[in-house]
Amino acid sequence: MANPFRSARIFFSELVGELQKASWPTKGELKDSTIVVIVACLLLGVFTSITDFSLYQFVDLFTKLVS
Repeated sequence: MANPFRSARIFFSELVGELQKASWPTKGELKDSTIVVIVACLLLGVFTSITDFSLYQFVDLFTKLVS
């Protein structure tokens, strides 16, 4: 039977090696990316709110005309 601790040690040593190979963003790049994500979320939220409100008004008008 294989030793599970040996497998875990090998896994974590390989994990550390791969994380050291990764290129991490600088503080400036991270700040810029964060601003882009926040602006995109705000735009998507505004778009969703306007669409929801418009569809609600359309359905409300349609149901008033039908009844």
